[in-house]
Formats: sequence, C-alpha cells, structure tokens
Amino acid sequence: MTIPRIYSPGSLENKNTCTLADDNLRYLKNVLRLKPADKIYVFDGFGREFEATIKNFSATSVLLELGEALPPARREINITLAQAIPKAGKMDVIVKSSSELGVDSIIPFEAARSVGHIVQEKSSAKVARWQKIALEAARSSHSAYITRVERVLTFDNMISSAPEKSLKLIFWEEESQKTIRDVLTDGGHRTLKEFFIMVGPEGGFSRDEVEKTKAAGFTSVSLGRHILKVETAAAAIITIIQYERGIFSKKTQEGKP
Repeated sequence: MTIPRIYSPGSLENKNTCTLADDNLRYLKNVLRLKPADKIYVFDGFGREFEATIKNFSATSVLLELGEALPPARREINITLAQAIPKAGKMDVIVKSSSELGVDSIIPFEAARSVGHIVQEKSSAKVARWQKIALEAARSSHSAYITRVERVLTFDNMISSAPEKSLKLIFWEEESQKTIRDVLTDGGHRTLKEFFIMVGPEGGFSRDEVEKTKAAGFTSVSLGRHILKVETAAAAIITIIQYERGIFSKKTQEGKP
C-alpha cells in the first residue's frame, strides 16, 4: 500500500512529535483504517517532511512520532501568479494546476474585463476554498511547499503588491515585440530569482491596464501567436519559467547552484 502523506498545519522544525487534529483523525482511522505503529509521511508546507509513526489515537487527535527527515526541498525561484478572476469554476482549475507546478503564491484580482466578480462578503469563503485546493495539490504532487492563496485585490492594489526587485511580467495577447522567451534569455535577467506574473481574464487586459502596469515597471510579453484559454495560460507560463529556471530546469536536476 502507498504510504499516506499528511499535512501538518504547524511547523515541524525542531520537533520530535506532531499532533494532528480531528479531520486527519477521521481520515487516518476511519477512511484508511490505520492503527498505532503504522507509518505515514507528514509535511508542514515550509519545505520540511518526515517519516512518522502513529503513536496513538485519542478522541479528537492523532499523535505522531517523527522519524527520519526527508531531504529538504529547495526551490531555485519564487513565482507569484496574479490571476484576474475568470468565470465560475475556472479559478479552481487554475489554482490546482498552478499549485502542482510550484507557484509560491496566487493573488486573485478584479480586472476591467473580468466576467466573474466576487462580492466582498463571499471573497473570504472563495479564498478558503482555493487554499484547500492548493493544499490538496501539494499533498498529491508530493510538494513540501503549499501555495498561498492571497485575498482578492483590486487591480491597483495588485500592482502595488509586486516586489520591487522581482521580474514583473504582464501577459498580453496584443504584444508583438517581446515574448516570454526573449525575457528569459535576456542576460540581464539571469540572476533574478523572483517572478511576478499577471494573467488576464477571458477578454484579456484593456490597453489602459497594460499602460498602467508598464508605468509601474512591468514588461509586456506574449506567448507567441497562440491564444490560450484563461485556464491554460497560467499553467503554460509557469511551466516555461520552471523549465528555464526552476523545478524542471537542468541546473536544478543536476544540483547545481
């Protein structure tokens, strides 16, 4: 049987034991029918993962004894995806695929042409749902990190949240001068480790939005002649960046600095 892999909400740094709460109790005991002395893997979402042994089940929790630490996961780069809110259901797909591909954080935001809008009182529930999807994606893809889903922002607040020293890219289908390949092969960007990428809604970005981002230090790029669906675009962009600089790159596979 495949050894189960469970998320611990608390940090596992410098710990010998770990207590899992009621939801994991039901899953391990009633669904998987595990018993004391059975083995599982436990990870904390911060790059730490351990082999663990179930010590006992109480009425409300599971006590684990932490064993050997798995080799620490290392990420060469940091990627933030700022995603304009699409039609209902598509954001679930985007969060899942982006999390599996190693995005560090996702910022949902309202764009001028966003078809899907979230009323303020429902945004917290939506973000909680997306965070749960990101957690499951980390568990199933064996990632030691969990993608953070931030609160829904306005367009202007999203722009101002981009770190000054990051490579800030807005993907615009009308861009004809520069592609993502041009940017990633630019020698001036070779040492950058932080990427902040913007992907628009179904109708794309307005020209005013693109100009506003350029004034804030963003570079407008395209994926070439192909126009991708909104739920495909982010996954394609992230995969390209990870292949060139991140988890799929040759340097990472060879363990080079």
